[in-house]
Amino acid sequence: MPTNNYSGEERFVNPYTDFGFKKLFGTDMNKELLISFLNALFGDEQHVCDLTYLNNEHLGSYGGERRAIFDVYCENDKGEKFIVEMQNVYQQFFKDRSVFYSTFPIREQAKRGDWDFELTAVYTVGILNFVFDEDRYSPDCYHHKVMLMDVERKSIFYDKLTFIYLEMPKFMKGEHELESMFDKWMFVIKNLSRLLERPAALQERVFEHMFQAAEIARFSPQELSLYEDSVKAYRDINNAIVTARKEGMEKGMEEGMEKGKQMEKIEIAKKLLGSGLPVDQVVQITGLSAEAIEKL
Repeated sequence: MPTNNYSGEERFVNPYTDFGFKKLFGTDMNKELLISFLNALFGDEQHVCDLTYLNNEHLGSYGGERRAIFDVYCENDKGEKFIVEMQNVYQQFFKDRSVFYSTFPIREQAKRGDWDFELTAVYTVGILNFVFDEDRYSPDCYHHKVMLMDVERKSIFYDKLTFIYLEMPKFMKGEHELESMFDKWMFVIKNLSRLLERPAALQERVFEHMFQAAEIARFSPQELSLYEDSVKAYRDINNAIVTARKEGMEKGMEEGMEKGKQMEKIEIAKKLLGSGLPVDQVVQITGLSAEAIEKL
């Protein structure tokens, strides 16, 4: 039964918000959702039976060293570590940041005394609300799996450090095109806040659990307040990005138009000079400086 008087348009939480993402994937109550998502993501390569949530804030080894705060940080029953993050905004050094974050669960495995340096696997999963510049024009390439590779042999050199990136804007499948559990989770994450009811294609029990957990009307007053703050922060970020892009496009168009006008003036000046017109008259007609015309 509804527990609040939420007046927003959405029925279900937006997983792109900080609160929404952690509500669905970062709590023991909804651990089943994260397990299902990870198993869908890894397929036959990895099967997660159980997860334990770990402290998501990590301090450097020495005072003043930079810290890392993960959205979700957990380990499976084999001790393998999983960092799962929602990244809404493109950062210039996003890949560097991602690699830097992976060093924390690696370093924390160090043991005092005799140790043979054996490590358990570390997986970093980035759910991205943007696309990488280098494959912007490859619409079907949205699931990236990155590992250390021997370049000459074209084979995996080290299989215990894996980075997976999902470019959500590129996922364009509709409800009737969903085939695998991976497709279904991608669809849910991308479209959840726009749905009015649970789609018929999502009949698995885990999605029944997910839609119940995501229903905003079920939030407590405290959860609702936190969610509304999170939505505001998310919208502020998006508005800032849209404004910056618009200003950049307008500036680019203005610069392009100015450049075009300048080129047109230069071509006219060349023709006038070729017809024997004096430089001072060409200056008056084109508006170009005498110095610029003399260089033609």
